[in-house]
Amino acid sequence: MPKPRERGFPVDPEPLPIPVADNHTHLDHIGYVLPKGEPPPTVAEHVARAAAAGVDRLIQVGCDLDSTAWTDALLRREPPAILGAVALHPNEAVLHADAHDVGPDGLMPRREARHNVPLVEAIDRIAAIAAGNPRIRVIGETGLDYFRTGPKGAAAQRESFRAHIALAKAYDLVLQIHDRDAHADVLSILKADGAPERTVFHCFSGDVEMAELAPVNGWYLSFAGPITYRANDQLRAALRAVPLSQVLVETDAPYLTPMPFRGQPNAPYVVAHTVRAIADVLRRPLAEVCATISATSNEVYGPW
Repeated sequence: MPKPRERGFPVDPEPLPIPVADNHTHLDHIGYVLPKGEPPPTVAEHVARAAAAGVDRLIQVGCDLDSTAWTDALLRREPPAILGAVALHPNEAVLHADAHDVGPDGLMPRREARHNVPLVEAIDRIAAIAAGNPRIRVIGETGLDYFRTGPKGAAAQRESFRAHIALAKAYDLVLQIHDRDAHADVLSILKADGAPERTVFHCFSGDVEMAELAPVNGWYLSFAGPITYRANDQLRAALRAVPLSQVLVETDAPYLTPMPFRGQPNAPYVVAHTVRAIADVLRRPLAEVCATISATSNEVYGPW
């Protein structure tokens, strides 16, 4: 009989030799993926467990109106290990714009209820939160997600993406991009509107040709658990094609847990497993990879 899949958190890794930052995590979502009745760890417990693994800085990402409000409140009371990002996820933009249509796979988006806040007003709320809290350093995750999006939804996502780009430039904040099945349009919009000075492709999923644009444009590529998945040889080739100085690392917790823990809940401490995988792919010393990612994180986001 096959071995039952483990549902708890992955094992704690050996601490990294030099601490790094998890530059994209959703602490408020982690409880959603735990077995029914299991209480989620507190924020303080997540921070402590991550620090013990050599992950001493986090960026908490709010990607809808409720999550951005939660993130804003968190940053006003929690220790300085956490900075914030706020935006409307591209799929949220579709809901705010009431732009549902059947996606290319013939399926509707997973959430079909229209939000009662129009898209323009929702973006204004994101702007107000970003402007009112100096610990929010990022506009994101924003971008395009064409996985289950038809023409109306794609148009709403493009409108939202361009508005978020303008916000990041107006407030001199980092832009974190969500790009799923939309590489050409993401690049086209960045070229037309001009990318912010510090632009990060969250959970980079492009190929070598796209990765090679990073040093040319000063962009940063953030790699998550999928770098460890067996089928992703193209993604590992993309990692090898970009200078280490343009590389960041993330969990996207509670999603995208690296191998061999795929299917288990993700959390910030698990980024230490992904850093080791990156070092293996690059065949570079772990300490060098950690030191470079750590320095780049401070360069991009500023001091924690």
